[in-house]
Amino acid sequence: MMRIPCIVCGLRDENEFTCGGTSHLVRPAIDASDRDWAEYLFFRDNPKGLHHERWRHTQGCGQWFNLVRHTLTHEILTVYAMTESPPR
Repeated sequence: MMRIPCIVCGLRDENEFTCGGTSHLVRPAIDASDRDWAEYLFFRDNPKGLHHERWRHTQGCGQWFNLVRHTLTHEILTVYAMTESPPR
């Protein structure tokens, strides 16, 4: 089980959280092509390495936040607020 550091509550067990998927996706314009919408809705990268994700502390404070996780080791490298830019 992963231990996830909530930006409000601190370190908690993974089962208190809900993953919201990949962070920083850019939504297509309303008049975008069907292909662009299909890419946005159905196709995601499955990286081997660092991945930016959205998480919500569902069983705690309810806050959404971003984190950077290594997909092979599940090591969480950093956690940051939804309003912050991704770390470089």
